Amino acid sequence: MTPNNKPSDNPEIAKVNAEIDLKKIEATSTAKEVASKYIGKTAIPWIVLLVAIGVGSSIFLKAEAMPAVIGLVSTAVMALITMLSGITGTKDKEEKPEYNIINGLIKNLQDSKEPMSVVVDGDKVTVTKGDNKISTSKK
Repeated sequence: MTPNNKPSDNPEIAKVNAEIDLKKIEATSTAKEVASKYIGKTAIPWIVLLVAIGVGSSIFLKAEAMPAVIGLVSTAVMALITMLSGITGTKDKEEKPEYNIINGLIKNLQDSKEPMSVVVDGDKVTVTKGDNKISTSKK
């Protein structure tokens, strides 16, 4: 490399830098992302191979054996498709809205300077905060 050349001018250095960047990205990827990439690359050829085996077996097997072979092949293909959609097609679960409401109420209670008391008397619960008083009872 001459002094006037940049590292990006050399294709070998650019290739090594690209590989390093890819390794960095893979190192920070989640397991779901890594599995999705691998399954996306390999699952479709396996599905095609299984279907080809099922179709090819119709040439060599007797008619009585075909339902069993087709049943096994279709079960394997459906399992692969289910795994594919389970890994790549699901959304992350959203937090339930009631949790957000409860967290907001807890935050309001923590931020408040008014004293609060809770009295439990058998089936009756009384909550007092400042001038507000709420009572409930089991019916």
